[in-house]
Amino acid sequence: MVVGVWMVELHMPYAQNLKDKRNILQSILTKSRSRYNVSIAELGYHDKWQRSIMGVACVDSESCRAENIFSAIRKIFEENGMVIVVKENINFYSLEDR
Repeated sequence: MVVGVWMVELHMPYAQNLKDKRNILQSILTKSRSRYNVSIAELGYHDKWQRSIMGVACVDSESCRAENIFSAIRKIFEENGMVIVVKENINFYSLEDR
């Protein structure tokens, strides 16, 4: 079993206030959770209206499938048109059966 953790920094150039930012992120969060059954949350820049750091976690039997899920979620970010991915980092943690 593998736990994949994806940290992604986002820029939202069209957000004019925190309410705009929350609306943009809520749309992305809802689509990602419902389509891929992942845990996703905002982890940083809570008080900045054009920036955010999101954390996404996925559990799967193989790291390649988890990476495919992260790629699909990245497409959701890009298709939204309101978000630019600035930086990202993926880590995998292996949990062996004992």
